[in-house]
Amino acid sequence: MSSPSPALRRGARLFVTGGTGFVGRSLLRFLNQSAGGLEDIRTTVLTRDPGRFAARYPDLARRIEMLRGDVRDFVWPKTKFTHVIHAAADTGASAADPPRELVGTIIDGSVRVLDFATACGAQKMHLISSGAIYGRQPDTLERIPEDYAGAPDPADPGSAYGSAKRAAEQLCTSAAHGRLAVKVARLFACVGEDLPLDAHFAIGNFIRDALAGGPIQVHGDGSPVRSYLYQSDLAQWLLEILERGHPGRAYNVGSDQAVSIGELARLVADVVSPAAAVRISAQRADYPGRLRYLPSIERARSELGLFPRTPLAEAIRLTAAQRRR
Repeated sequence: MSSPSPALRRGARLFVTGGTGFVGRSLLRFLNQSAGGLEDIRTTVLTRDPGRFAARYPDLARRIEMLRGDVRDFVWPKTKFTHVIHAAADTGASAADPPRELVGTIIDGSVRVLDFATACGAQKMHLISSGAIYGRQPDTLERIPEDYAGAPDPADPGSAYGSAKRAAEQLCTSAAHGRLAVKVARLFACVGEDLPLDAHFAIGNFIRDALAGGPIQVHGDGSPVRSYLYQSDLAQWLLEILERGHPGRAYNVGSDQAVSIGELARLVADVVSPAAAVRISAQRADYPGRLRYLPSIERARSELGLFPRTPLAEAIRLTAAQRRR
C-alpha cells in the first residue's frame, strides 16, 4: 500500500485541470487521505460541469474549490498558485474522433495552462503526458526508457492523442528552465476505483465481468503485455515528481511488472471471483495494436526513489472491493 504522506508542503496552493477525471480524482483522493488532507493544501479544480462533479463525488467536491470552464479558454482566476497540474485530456475510446478536435484541445489547452501558470506566479508545473508519445513499442524492446527515440506514426489517425501529447511536451518543457519549473509525467496503464469498468481498458472490463460472476471475456489471444500501477501509487508519484523532479525532465509513471492479458484475466478471476470462467477468443496474426506497452521506471526509481508499492493482485482486490460498495 502507498504511504499517505504527500510531497507537497502544507499551505501549498494547487490548481488542477482535468481534476474530475481518473488522474484528477486519484490525486484528490490521495490528498484527502493524507495527513492534514485537502484542508492543508488549498486546491482549485477546473471543470466544465461543477454541479455534476459535486453530485457524483460530494466528499471530494466539498473539500475543493471548483472553477467552471474549458481548458482551451477558461477565465483565469485572480488567485495566486504555487503549483499547477495540467491533466486535462480525454483518453476515452472515442477521444480521437475527430482527431482535429482532440489535437486542438490538447495543444491549445496546454498553451493556455502554461500561460496561466506563468501569470499566476506558480513555481512548479506538472504536465500529465502519456506513454503513447513513444508510438508502438518494438517487440524486441522489453521496456521503454524515457530516451527512446520512437514516435507515433503521423499518418495513422489513431495516433492523434500520442502526437498531440508529444507536441504539448515540447511546448511545456521549452519553459522549464525559466522561473517556472515544468516537469512531465508519461503515464502508462493504471487501475483503481476511479477507472471505468465499461470503457476500453481491459483490466476494468475484466473486473466488471468478475464482479458479475463471469465469464471474463478476452478479446484476442491474450498475448499482449501490459503493466498496471494502482491509483494511490500514481497520485503519490505525480506529487513527488511535481515537487522533486528535475525541471524539463520527463518521467515514466507506471509499473514495470509485465503481465500478459491472458494472465491478467486469470488473476482477476482468482482474486475477485474464483468460480468465474475465463474465455479467450481467437486472434488474427496481424494484430494491429500494441503487443507490448511496458515502461522502464529506472529514472523515477533512481532519481526520486519511486516504485510500485501495491502488488497487482492487491490493487485488483482493492478496486473490486471499492466497486462493490
